[in-house]
Amino acid sequence: MKTILRIASVLTWFNLILWGFVTVMVLLAATALGLVALIGAVLLCAIPLNCYAALQLHKSIRKPAIRLSHQTPVGIRFIGFVALFFGLSTVMGELGNLRNPGTWLEAMKQTFSGMKGFDASLLTVSTVRLTSAIGLVLGLAVVVNVILNFRLLRWYYLVHQSDAS
Repeated sequence: MKTILRIASVLTWFNLILWGFVTVMVLLAATALGLVALIGAVLLCAIPLNCYAALQLHKSIRKPAIRLSHQTPVGIRFIGFVALFFGLSTVMGELGNLRNPGTWLEAMKQTFSGMKGFDASLLTVSTVRLTSAIGLVLGLAVVVNVILNFRLLRWYYLVHQSDAS
């Protein structure tokens, strides 16, 4: 269980920092883009919130004297499912992009063709594959982190249930 806790801690900190930064940037962009982007940004906040709740769980596992708040398990479960949804949708989208990069490349060229100062030669199949691979790794980091934290929460309850008996 120590190995799982260590891996989950590393992934939690990585996701908290990276997705916290992404969430802040999306929130700033949402102020200019409107309500739909703001709703997406608020839903994206699930990943850093889940990471924060997971850090509380990790602290309680490392130091048993520190009791877990009654709201933290609910946060790990409920917010974890929202974060798991984002992670799985990212993984599935990036797998689709890796499977057929030409379609995604043409769509992006059409999207950015109207932008002033855009150089279409920057978009190539190799850049599509690279960005898709990075997105795939980031999505997998969220999915694996949520699953490990679900397991740690279940283990925490089993240990504390046996202590109470």
